[in-house]
Amino acid sequence: MSIPASAPDWRRLALDPPRAVEPVAGRARLRVSPEDFVVDEESGFAAAGDGAHFLLRVRKRGANTGWVARELARCAGVRPFDVGYAGLKDRNAVTTQWFSVPRARRSIEEWLATSGEGWQVLEAHGHTRKLPRGALAGNRFRIVLRDFSGDRAALETRLARIVREGVPNYFGPQRFGRELSNLSVLEGRAPPRGEESFAWSAARSLVFNAVLARRIQDGSWNRLSIGERANLDGRNSTFVVESLDDEIARRVATFDIHPTGPLIGHGDSGVAGALADLEREVAAEFPLLVEFLQSAGLEAARRPLRVAVRELEWQWLADDVCALQFALRAGSFATAVVRELLALDGAAAQEEQG
Repeated sequence: MSIPASAPDWRRLALDPPRAVEPVAGRARLRVSPEDFVVDEESGFAAAGDGAHFLLRVRKRGANTGWVARELARCAGVRPFDVGYAGLKDRNAVTTQWFSVPRARRSIEEWLATSGEGWQVLEAHGHTRKLPRGALAGNRFRIVLRDFSGDRAALETRLARIVREGVPNYFGPQRFGRELSNLSVLEGRAPPRGEESFAWSAARSLVFNAVLARRIQDGSWNRLSIGERANLDGRNSTFVVESLDDEIARRVATFDIHPTGPLIGHGDSGVAGALADLEREVAAEFPLLVEFLQSAGLEAARRPLRVAVRELEWQWLADDVCALQFALRAGSFATAVVRELLALDGAAAQEEQG
């Protein structure tokens, strides 16, 4: 099957989808050094204090999550599969995140003295089970933007605006692999053996981005309509919007609930009416991806179209250097926040793991 002539610009949807507000307030460089992109994972739960596993809080710099997990497995004398972590974290950054390892032969005291190239164990606690993917409440970020050129007042106005309105919850470019390699199916190439799950995730993410882009264009990305499935903030729970009233409007305005977009899979999309028609129309623009996903056995799901930017603060460190601090729910991308403010220079702008 070939790509239809009317197909959307899928490379732009992956790398530079439409912003909610144009133009941006200027340009800046991101990730000049790892210390310019600091991420702290918030687990949302406490360690049990005892059990067959340890929870380890690890700080890493210039190292990716999978490599650190393998290093921890080597130290513990267990299989890499036995090490758990909630999510991937950036390589070109300074990050802290939680890992779980079976108790095996090491004590808490031994783990607290454990480090390796680019990583160090900061805390160790007994726990009852392996840490599953997705078991985190969110992430806190400190991002330094350098070589800013533009209008400082306009940037501060945009910062205040995203506090009020949130930002589009796009999947970032990192979801699609280096040089968009996870979307090889769109170029008629099957994903490498053993990497199908990355390709499935990328395919779903691109269609989601396409739906979100369409709803930004029609102005509905941050409001609900009848027949839509709304997401409860910070949870995976959703409900169908059967009527619009002042209470629904209040909950949308306070980020208690959000509009959602589709993660394609088996089963009903959960929405009805004009919105269901729009999502089918967008999906039909990607026949190669839909055909590929139909073989994956994934269940249909929903993802919020916007994300609240919480506890946002900013500080000018110099005339052309601005530091941002904020918190996001799990699964959302800090680069999606920054790109709503500025055009980002350099390949490092697209390295975030999420």
